[in-house]
Amino acid sequence: MLLSLPIKAKRYCKLDPELNKRRIGIEHVFGRLKTFKILAGRYRNRAKRLGLRFSLITGIYNLELSQK
Repeated sequence: MLLSLPIKAKRYCKLDPELNKRRIGIEHVFGRLKTFKILAGRYRNRAKRLGLRFSLITGIYNLELSQK
């Protein structure tokens, strides 16, 4: 599942409340994933392994969600 952020609000144009709820949820997920230091900063390892590491971290996050 690919997450995408809704468009940010402009000064003169407010976003729909439904889009705001969705955006906040996505931002919270990104914040939780950044507790893993490998995602918080610049990735300096082999690019070939980035997908594997990201999949492992999201798997851990999904496991935590299922146990709540």
